[in-house]
Amino acid sequence: MTARAVVTGIGVVAPSGVGVDAHWRSVTAGTRSTGPITLFDPDHRYPTRIAGEVAGFDAGRYVDNRRLVQTDRWTHLGFAATTLALADAGLPEQAPDPYGYAVTLASSSGGNLFGQRELQRLWGGPSRTVGAYQSIAWFYAASVGQVSIHHQFKGPCGVLVTEAAGGLDSLAHAVRTIRRGTPVVIAGATECPLSPYALACQLRSGLLSPVDDPERAYQPFDVDAAGYVPAEGGAVFVVEERGHAVARGARIYGEVAGWGATHDAAHTGPESAGDPVQYARAVRSALDRAGTGPDEVDVVLPDALGVARYDRSEAEALRRVFGARPVPVTTQKPLTGRAHQGGSALDVATALLAMRHDLLPASAGPRRPADGCELEFLRRPRRPETGVAVVCARGFDGFNSALVLRGARPGSDGGAGA
Repeated sequence: MTARAVVTGIGVVAPSGVGVDAHWRSVTAGTRSTGPITLFDPDHRYPTRIAGEVAGFDAGRYVDNRRLVQTDRWTHLGFAATTLALADAGLPEQAPDPYGYAVTLASSSGGNLFGQRELQRLWGGPSRTVGAYQSIAWFYAASVGQVSIHHQFKGPCGVLVTEAAGGLDSLAHAVRTIRRGTPVVIAGATECPLSPYALACQLRSGLLSPVDDPERAYQPFDVDAAGYVPAEGGAVFVVEERGHAVARGARIYGEVAGWGATHDAAHTGPESAGDPVQYARAVRSALDRAGTGPDEVDVVLPDALGVARYDRSEAEALRRVFGARPVPVTTQKPLTGRAHQGGSALDVATALLAMRHDLLPASAGPRRPADGCELEFLRRPRRPETGVAVVCARGFDGFNSALVLRGARPGSDGGAGA
């Protein structure tokens, strides 16, 4: 039989809160966590000055002093999310069988704040040097390496680089790793794209919102959509072979039942909007792999970029998959901002928690759907019926990914789909 992969631990470190309980309270209350950037001063030269930050984050609670100075805030967030996920799963921080634990996280921009500081020292300081840890702290695989070293997880480790789609791709890769014989995999993603250099890179895409009012800055699928609000944070998961989880009496949030990934084969340019055909193909592939029909889906958590042409393209893709049957759609990204690969991982956490709490949260918008974006947005919370969620994400330069999650029934013994 093909091994089944289930999620037994969730660690959230996001603008919505630190820990699953804080995140869930924020989501169900519709609490907006975006506001003026404080990690640096985005003065009048930056048209975007609103972001989602992890307020009051104390890295020292999760990282020892030695690693604190060797790594970037993005990795600090990853350390924290991993520690929380392991505790949530009831697993020790040091693996009893190191080769039975793997780490597969997603990344895209790397250690921005660390790199910014070192480059400013290189070009603006009298020493004209960078610190010894610049090369590894800024490196896109730094979080995977540091987490695996810290926890002594020596199974197959790797990093997925598909921008926002990476949070979903990491979970798909975790399933493949489990089916190849590793019983426990750490998957998911965090991000911290909030430094002068990182913000400038994002602004060049023309997709960021210039609106200074947090209530109006990020409105996907809305007639007033003006772009996305950048954010830090994300979520990390303990993904486990189902038999292994059941044998140790673990609580199971749900099963990673199917996944699909496609590519537009096109560069993201000023006029691009994503290919709805390829996007729809990724969703269908995920459903097919899960053995699930479109009519069985309880809810879809979309990419929700907040750029009119991309929103229309995404809505068209969903209509291609679900046809005449309007599937409920909910997004909480307007509350937290868009944390790239960390944001899609956070959507997975929201979907699993929704099934765990037997409650699909209302969508944070749109107030007025734009033409072509008329989807079945959840206007009020409701109970799930089938326990099946689809999470979608798109990355710049054409990445499309979808994940099918089958939630464990509330009050069950933890067997997803049992």
